This record gives sequence, C-alpha cells and structure tokens, in this order.
Amino acid sequence: MSNSLLTPTIIAKEGLMQLRNNLVMGGLVHREYREEFRKVGDTIQIRRPVKFTAQDGATRIHQDVTEGYISMVVNKRKHVSWGFTTQDLTLTVEQYSERYITPAAIELANVVDTDLLGLYDDVANSVGTPGSTPNTFMALGDIGIKMDDNAVPDDGRRYVVLNPKSKWYMADALKGSFDKDLAKNTVRRGMLGRIANLMTYGDQNVARHTTGSRVADSITLTGNIDDSYSTSLNYSVIGMENFDSATGTIKAGDVFTIADVYAINPRNRNTLGELQQFVVLEDGAVSGSAVSNLKVFPRIIDSGAYQTVSASAVAGAAITFLGSASTAYPQNIGFHRNAFGCVFMPLELPRSATFKARSTHEGTSIRIIEDFDIDNDEEIIRMDILYAVKTLYGELGVRLWG
Repeated sequence: MSNSLLTPTIIAKEGLMQLRNNLVMGGLVHREYREEFRKVGDTIQIRRPVKFTAQDGATRIHQDVTEGYISMVVNKRKHVSWGFTTQDLTLTVEQYSERYITPAAIELANVVDTDLLGLYDDVANSVGTPGSTPNTFMALGDIGIKMDDNAVPDDGRRYVVLNPKSKWYMADALKGSFDKDLAKNTVRRGMLGRIANLMTYGDQNVARHTTGSRVADSITLTGNIDDSYSTSLNYSVIGMENFDSATGTIKAGDVFTIADVYAINPRNRNTLGELQQFVVLEDGAVSGSAVSNLKVFPRIIDSGAYQTVSASAVAGAAITFLGSASTAYPQNIGFHRNAFGCVFMPLELPRSATFKARSTHEGTSIRIIEDFDIDNDEEIIRMDILYAVKTLYGELGVRLWG
C-alpha cells in the first residue's frame, strides 16, 4: 500500500500540539484578550482596577472614579522555515513530526517564553541575595510573603519559574522533605510541584539582568519627583545625583530603595516595616554626576486610594540599589497569572497558497504554508505565529534573584 501525503491540516494540528506542549511561561500567564483585538487593529487598552478609600461617618463623601489603563500591542511575528526533497514526501506523520515539526515548534515556544520572562524588568518586588543561588524552602517562602503583603490573590494561580541551576539546587535542598511524594519526585525527576503555595517550574529561558555601572552607596535623590496620578501612566519620574563617575549608567530593570519610603499593604495601607522597592523602567545615563527624568515603578503616591508608599521621597534621601554594579544576575520570577499577558492572533491564510492551514486551540494559534521550489526540486514550508506579551500588573510579580 502506498503512503498518503501529509495534508496541511495534519501538519498544522501537529505543530500546534508541539507548540503548546513546549510552552512553559506561555502556558501560565493570562491568555484571554484575543477577542478584544478583533476589528480594532493591533492595539487595545486594558483597564486597571479602580480604587476607593473608606470614609468615616454617615455623611456621604464623594470620590471621583479614576479608571487607569495600559496598552497591549500585537507586534511580535515569528516563523521557522525549512525545505525537504520530494523523496521525503512519503514519510509517516511520526517521522515528519520528529524531524521537522517538533524542532520548529520548540524554537517558537522558546521565543515566546523568552519574551515573557524578559518582562521581569517591569517588576519591582524582589527577594533573594544577588549572586547566591536560592537553595532553601524559604527562598520560595519569601516570594509568598511578598505576595501576601502586597495582597496578591491566593486563588491557586501563583507560580514560580526557576532557571536550571536554581531548580536543581532547590531540588537538592528538598530531597529530604517530610513529604514523601515531593522527596521522591525531586530525586527521580527533579519535579518540584507546589511548594510554599507556588506551582514550581523550570525554564532555561529565565533572563539574566546586568545592572548599571552606578556605585550604589554614592547616590542621592534630587528634588524633581513627579508623583501626580495619571490614568495612562503607571510610573513616577525622579532624578538622582552624586555619582562617583560622570559615565555611569542606570539600567532598565535595576531595583532600588529610597531612605524612609516604606512599602504598604495596598488593601489597608498599613506600613509593612520595610522599604518600598522600585524598578527602573528605562535606561538612564549620567550627565554631570546626575540622572534626571528617570521613570520608575511603582508610582510614588503617599495618600489616597492609589497610595503606594508610607511617605513621599524627599530631596537628599539616600538611594540603595540591589546587587553590585555591572553584574549579571539570574531573574527567577514568581507571579500570579494576571501579572503578565500573552495573546496569539490567528494569521490570515493567503488566497494564492494552495497548501495552507491554520490551527487554533485555547488561545494559541499557528499557521502552516507550503510551496514548491521547482529549481531545486524542494518543498518549502513555513510555520508562523503572531502574538503579544505585556506586563499587566507588575505588582503581582516577585523577582527571585540568583
């Protein structure tokens, strides 16, 4: 019996299955925005929660509704393309998948995961010791503490993604656990499961952050702090001065604290007793020993419904950065599902192509197109995805420095 040729639908479905199977971070984040993009172009605005403050007494005190938003743009287009000779057309589906579809889907999945893990630099809350690989239960417990203090929903959708070294160090630390199933899985397969109320995963795509060349203990805050609330902006603008060198840098993703500016619980607005951590959102260079107009998250708001800190920063306050200057550190990430978003958009099928297919399932979509190169007697095939990634609520994430 002669073998039947592979149809584009079979290839597309196989590619989609392999893509979904190999997504780690991409399978954990918020994925429900696809419908919002239909017929509105490549950008949507996502509403941020409205906040109010409780008032005393029976007399009504009016509060204006301030509805913030962030924009999400579908701007990532990735593909893998390859060719095979006509002699390969009689391959079985299993052989075809092993030789072509699986490697292509793995590459696409890794690109998506890398993009999502690269969003660490929108997250300010941090635990762990830079330069020290986490290897105790409390390394994950500290993530849980940060989440609880910041009122992150405890609904079973808290996750942590570790780089390979952190994953295996953690497995070694937990191999003697009193939980027999946990100990068995960590020894036999390196599976960590749910620890400290976090579903734990490993991913080789965890980012490394290289800090700026600033000298941490020589920086003070200048007076140009813009902490007025804006519905479309989610950052404050500050300045820094007194660098040791006029050629230093502040890098997006750097984390720092400001003297006497303490973190608060966002629900009851009580001080947590530890300094609020801020993350730099854009690179800044030193000019005349100062950096001005530096965008940082969260906003520095010391009162009202949107309060983020116990007190506003004052000029001359000491700024201390996390980690040593010009050093690369792994950025393991703990997060609630709603901290980050990922949306796949189904690509249109070109009318002129005859061998084409698209497969979409539960928010993930892939397109397959094939054409023939008559000069080289070769079938050319490409596998495409169109997607977006975005930090939705950076306050729902916690970086675990390694």
